[in-house]
Amino acid sequence: MLNLSISSSSSCSLVGSFTLQNPCVPSKTSFLPNPTTLKIPQTKFAKVNLSFKVKCNSDYFGHDQHQQTRFLPPESSQTGPTRVFVGYTIYKGKAALTVEPRAPEFTPLDSGAYKLSKEGFVLLQFAPAAGVRQYDWMRKQVFSLSVSEMGNLISLGARDSCEFFHDPFKGKSDEGRVRKVLKVEPLPDGSGHFFNLSVQNKLTNVDESIYIPVTKAEFTVLMSAFNFIVPYLLGWHTFANTMKLEDASRVNNVNPRTGAELEWNR
Repeated sequence: MLNLSISSSSSCSLVGSFTLQNPCVPSKTSFLPNPTTLKIPQTKFAKVNLSFKVKCNSDYFGHDQHQQTRFLPPESSQTGPTRVFVGYTIYKGKAALTVEPRAPEFTPLDSGAYKLSKEGFVLLQFAPAAGVRQYDWMRKQVFSLSVSEMGNLISLGARDSCEFFHDPFKGKSDEGRVRKVLKVEPLPDGSGHFFNLSVQNKLTNVDESIYIPVTKAEFTVLMSAFNFIVPYLLGWHTFANTMKLEDASRVNNVNPRTGAELEWNR
């Protein structure tokens, strides 16, 4: 709503106000709408000099800018894009579990395009308890979940279990010297799952097993995060961002009438 107040600078008193409901929303390039001419009938008794004051009671401008500031991602710095670190942590009496996504990697081609060279993954970090609400992250053990392994967990039922085996040095000279086994098993009362990570490292003389119970609610949060992040770990979001309307038009010109279109046009 716009309030338009009129006052006179002469001895003849003339005060009035006009209220404009639902004014036009200004464009991005102009702050105020096009000026409007207001005609006042002349009086034979006095010459009146009028001054106008426009006050906008609408919170459109401030509200819109506040919304954009709140929801826009962090701006890129001059040295490169801003890195963002996220994760989900579960704290229990004997251990803590942190789940963090890791981005995929791309390789530039001679044509100027990019090709996915390595899928992203989710890093599980298990830390044993060092006291009441204290955890020894220096002794943490890690396990990298691939996209396929995440799919196994997503499809896991309340009474189902699964097991993953990793050898970080597979195919190398130290193959077999580090062995990691992650077991996910249902709790006896059906209230969730056990996550048990066993690590045998002959290089550092480590033989440790860290387990943590995960409730149904916590497991649901994990699976929801996995469902969301899987396409990004595959790099599909980068492909979707490069899709243009003209690309779709070019495909349609090559095959203008698909089987579905022919069927519906009968």
